[in-house]
Amino acid sequence: MLSRIFDTDNIVFRSISTVGYLWWLHILWLVCSLPVVTLGASTTALCYSCMKLHKKEGHVTENFFRSFKENFRQATALFLIFAVVGAVLILDIFAGSSSGTTFGNLVKYCALTLLIPYLLMAVYAFAIQARFINPVGKTLKYSFFMALKYFKFTLQIICVIAAAVMLNTTIVLVNFVTLSMGMGIVMYILTVYYNKIFSKVIEEQK
Repeated sequence: MLSRIFDTDNIVFRSISTVGYLWWLHILWLVCSLPVVTLGASTTALCYSCMKLHKKEGHVTENFFRSFKENFRQATALFLIFAVVGAVLILDIFAGSSSGTTFGNLVKYCALTLLIPYLLMAVYAFAIQARFINPVGKTLKYSFFMALKYFKFTLQIICVIAAAVMLNTTIVLVNFVTLSMGMGIVMYILTVYYNKIFSKVIEEQK
């Protein structure tokens, strides 16, 4: 009985270890995201590390920095593309709303329409970058079509992200959890779906 309780492979010790890993990955992501321009590379590295953590492959720190280094240029390019396009869409929405003209409304609704594929691509782009080797253009293309093809999983991913946002805006205590290890927890949940989707993609390509 005692041997089971103190066995480092039992569910209690595994859970504590996982929580510790997620806290550490959150810290690594936070520190490596501080220059802001590296946000894409750090998010890709976090996603890669969480996917590996589910499979119990490698060490979280080594996995994180290996992915950060290998994907730095392309992940940064992806981030800059999303940042610029996102800023343009948001400016168009606000400018169109405040103009009060027919043309302004047209610009606003066009931007809102384009915001849908933009968000769908953003949900998958850095995960695809973490898992596959592709040019930036193909990563963007695959992220859009993958979001549509596996729409059931896409909706669940969006629900997880929306739930995280809602909890942080309604429950103060959740903010403290988010600040200490939030990105680690959210990404760990999201990578459950990414691992399932990517396994299906790889199986279909055989």
